[in-house]
Amino acid sequence: MNPGIAAVTGRVLVVDDEKPLAQMIATYLTRAGYDVATAHTGPDAVEAVRDRSPDVVVLDLGLPGMDGIEVCRRIRGFSECYVLMLTARGDEEDKLAGLAAGADDYITKPFSVRELVARVAAVLRRPRTTVASVEPAREFGDLTVDLTAHEARVVGEPVALTRTEFDLLAALTDRPHQALTRRQLIETVWGPAWVGDERIVDVHIGHLRRKLGEDQSTFIDTVRGVGYRMVIR
Repeated sequence: MNPGIAAVTGRVLVVDDEKPLAQMIATYLTRAGYDVATAHTGPDAVEAVRDRSPDVVVLDLGLPGMDGIEVCRRIRGFSECYVLMLTARGDEEDKLAGLAAGADDYITKPFSVRELVARVAAVLRRPRTTVASVEPAREFGDLTVDLTAHEARVVGEPVALTRTEFDLLAALTDRPHQALTRRQLIETVWGPAWVGDERIVDVHIGHLRRKLGEDQSTFIDTVRGVGYRMVIR
């Protein structure tokens, strides 16, 4: 592997019906220091996530038995693992569908395995919304964001957010009323080394708004030509 890529310990599940490709990816990830397992069908992937509780799932879209989109939807019902979706180059619909199903990021085919290993390392190095000491919960009307508990609540009821969605909400609430660009949010949530389509922020903001039960963007404003900001009505 590239000596410039430092390994980050973690559990990775590689899901691809092309067994030679899955094994090659697994070999590179194992050499990088990860605990790696493979699955080759949709149902096997869901079962493997339940059994192994991976930190990252590298998930191909085209799978027998259940496609990658449905696999992602199902594992989002019980796991907060990072999901890195493999999509065809230039297929915008696949990227959007994967993100809509709960994927955190994507990488387009064809790709180098070293690039994929680097992307797995990057997602595991992503800044986390941890706090060194107990911090008062942030209140935005009916919305409460509790960094210490890593929980968001609306009218006292917990909201099921993915890690990416919660980190995005934490970044916005950290600077209320301040307009943050997509690039600023990417650097805060995905990390400064992330490369790709910045519209990934728009997709995750859309998920966040729906889950918060927003009506007319109650909590998150779109700042035209700039990005987004958190507001108190």
